[in-house]
Amino acid sequence: MRRAHTVEQVRSAEADLMARLPEGTLMQRAAAGLAATCARLLPRVYGSRVLVLAGSGDNGGDALYAAARLARRGARVSAVLLSPEKAHAAGLAALLAAGGRVTADQGEFERADLVLDGIVGIGGRGGLRPEAQPFAALPRRGRVVAVDVPSGVDPDTGEVPGVALRADVTVCFGTYKPGLLIDPGASYAGVLQLVGIGLELPPAPVAVLQHADAAALLPLPGAESDKYRRGVVGVAAGSARYPGAAVLAVAGALRGGAGAVRYAGTAAAEVVRRFPEALVTAGGPAEAGRVQAWVVGPGSGEGVRELLPEVLAADVPVLVDADGLAELARLGPDALAGRSAPTLLTPHTGEEARLLAGAEGGAPPAADGLAAARRATARRLAAAYRATVLLKGSTTVVAEPDGTVRVNPTGTSWLATAGSGDVLSGLAGSLMAAGLGPLDAGAVAAHLHGLAGRTAAAGAPAAALDVAEALPEAWRTVRSAGAGR
Repeated sequence: MRRAHTVEQVRSAEADLMARLPEGTLMQRAAAGLAATCARLLPRVYGSRVLVLAGSGDNGGDALYAAARLARRGARVSAVLLSPEKAHAAGLAALLAAGGRVTADQGEFERADLVLDGIVGIGGRGGLRPEAQPFAALPRRGRVVAVDVPSGVDPDTGEVPGVALRADVTVCFGTYKPGLLIDPGASYAGVLQLVGIGLELPPAPVAVLQHADAAALLPLPGAESDKYRRGVVGVAAGSARYPGAAVLAVAGALRGGAGAVRYAGTAAAEVVRRFPEALVTAGGPAEAGRVQAWVVGPGSGEGVRELLPEVLAADVPVLVDADGLAELARLGPDALAGRSAPTLLTPHTGEEARLLAGAEGGAPPAADGLAAARRATARRLAAAYRATVLLKGSTTVVAEPDGTVRVNPTGTSWLATAGSGDVLSGLAGSLMAAGLGPLDAGAVAAHLHGLAGRTAAAGAPAAALDVAEALPEAWRTVRSAGAGR
């Protein structure tokens, strides 16, 4: 599992470690790891052109010390000092002693085989300063390696409030930073490389599941399992206008690990025609029979006003999506106040805006602003409703009310298609029925859904049902990384 820590946590751990080490040791560890990564990226170090973009402070020092190591191996190293009077003195002296030089020629950016972005470190906020902005627009021949974080990207949130320098590789010291895992910041970070420097860190507030992590959470049947012991998920979705939403939610649920799917709603005929294994009723949720979790809202239309309170009254985990979220925004957080079982909300940013307005009053906040600060706003929504939130988008963020976050990067832009979210809801609801908590269910569902989207699309448009049909292959991919599970 990739774990990410905030700037405050990193700074505290660095201070504790530096108090026990000789002065400069931590920076030399970081520089050594950075230089080693750069050396691997170059076809050969000797004779290569390396340019350092050095800002003030320790980030610039890390870059200058690393460049000095490359210069000692024969690289032709130049440094642009963005704030010459504030350049790291010892790092600059090391570079000059190793044969490097200082330049003001921006054209060297275009000619370099490798550029080290040491402009702004994890302590910086806001976009690039005017003197550094031209480098973000210049053409490049070689790779750009960011030192700990691409300059202009907020390391805690992933926000890019102005101009930022896009990296091909970001070398992270000690731990990953949340802003490197969450869009838009993630799209600037390129490939992430972790360099250990000996930090002793607290539990990480942000994590990303790898295949093996997801495999360890997958609900698998045992020798004594039957369809009821594996869990039964109920789906209350669809309407006369949107029967397809019910079909798609059931499609995801059937592939989510539960032993059976009960459907309740007006699209019963369409559901059983497409999926004869589904257990259907044209009545309400109370007539469906016993379930271990409910999915409510996809395509439900105005009927959701009766469906949502009935489902929320059940003492089982509930996933609320689509029209269910619109109704919940109208009712506000009090609609969930009496629940003892978990609730998982699965909004996109537009639905998130309406839910926040329902909780906080006033007009809905701008969806663009919410999308740019995904971690912060998902946590805000989870705290407001005391529910787990799966915020859909280019990076899916799953947030708990206590602030714990899991991030999923497996998706593809081809998943931006009608009905894809219905499949995800059914899948996550089925995982909850099979016994996973809402955080795990949301994170595993997003992981599988993203992989299935990639498989279904393979570089071409894919429909939501294609994604559902690719879920078994996603399971097999994940299980193959799970040590024989």
